[in-house]
Amino acid sequence: SLLLTLTGEIPLFKVIDFLLDNKGMDFSKKDIAKGAEISRASLFNYWSELERHDIVKVTRSFGKTKLYTLNTKNPVTQKIIELEKTLIAEAMDKVSKKKEMIIEH
Repeated sequence: SLLLTLTGEIPLFKVIDFLLDNKGMDFSKKDIAKGAEISRASLFNYWSELERHDIVKVTRSFGKTKLYTLNTKNPVTQKIIELEKTLIAEAMDKVSKKKEMIIEH
């Protein structure tokens, strides 16, 4: 993803990237770790930061299991989404310019 290209393969951003790619869906912590391709131990190391900044929120729970999603109403999350949109627009602009150069030659 473009976000990970910018931030590197830091587990915290891998989690955010996974949740961004699956916006509107909810997941258990186990599924988030699997989807972000990080260990559960890494997820638990960074989870408190995600909760502290309200980047994730609980959508529902059953038994001991809680499901989480990206908190898109949070200002920090909104800035991350804005950053991703900017990176996508920039990448599309570069592709468009490359195509123009190919057509011109």
